[in-house]
Amino acid sequence: MARSLPPLNALKAFESAGRHLSFTKAAAELNVTPAAIGHQVKALEELLGVPLFYRLTRALRLTEAGQASLPTLGQGFDKMAQAVKQMRAHCDSGVLTISVSPAFGAMWLVPRLEHFRRRHPEIEIRIDGTDRLVDLARGDADVALRYGPGGYNGMRTDWLFSQLNTPVCSPALLNDRHPLHKLDDLRHHTLLHIDWKDADASWRMWLLAAGLRDIDPARGPRFSMENMAVQAALDGHGVALVGDILVADDLAAGRLVRPFDASLSTPLTFSYYLLSTEVSAGQPKVSAFRNWLIEEAHAARPEASEVP
Repeated sequence: MARSLPPLNALKAFESAGRHLSFTKAAAELNVTPAAIGHQVKALEELLGVPLFYRLTRALRLTEAGQASLPTLGQGFDKMAQAVKQMRAHCDSGVLTISVSPAFGAMWLVPRLEHFRRRHPEIEIRIDGTDRLVDLARGDADVALRYGPGGYNGMRTDWLFSQLNTPVCSPALLNDRHPLHKLDDLRHHTLLHIDWKDADASWRMWLLAAGLRDIDPARGPRFSMENMAVQAALDGHGVALVGDILVADDLAAGRLVRPFDASLSTPLTFSYYLLSTEVSAGQPKVSAFRNWLIEEAHAARPEASEVP
């Protein structure tokens, strides 16, 4: 179907000037002169046969026609930008952009990525470390690794693993001035807190499950990211309560230890998931990463080979 449209540059000039209510700001945004913006808008008004702005002494004001059309035009440019992003994503087929939380990326994913690069040297990796929920449909990333309750509507979702919440500390803390061998010994040590989205991950819940009701669960510093709390534990500043998957490498290397029996670890409600759109899921680079990641997830937790 043929579309009868005014020149694109004129529409862009009007949309930008309408958003900013300024020819000068629109000119800066579009890298042209204010006079060029004024000419483009004037030409558009003449073509349409309707004024779009009231030109006041030191300001612009949208006319009724301008106000009515600006939101739809802005949405149209947003959709065009999204389409261009998707086209570039298909052209940039050798680059895989992974959105992942900074802590999980640094502590679990990045140490394993060399295995993927050796298997797929043709795929270049870009890591976007953010806790922000990126819009995969807009092409912000090819895949996202997320910790949450599941139920990501409209997404291809692959369950990776859940975690056990476990106290960890530096080996030096075990035989410190206040030894740490029994549960009751916790009262002499600093509790390191992580501000989890999962309420089950708190020291309060763990202490209740362990039957320790006379230890203040609120004392001790709080961290917004897991890796900061883990670093504090590595440095001997206290006992951190973390997901066992995140500290698996530190435990295996002896940099951290579990001061108590593993049976005192408690399951967490949330799990880790790999997300992709149904469109991108079939791309070879995404399929390759998914297959490798699921292998790594099963190796990290071999007993969890099926979604719970």
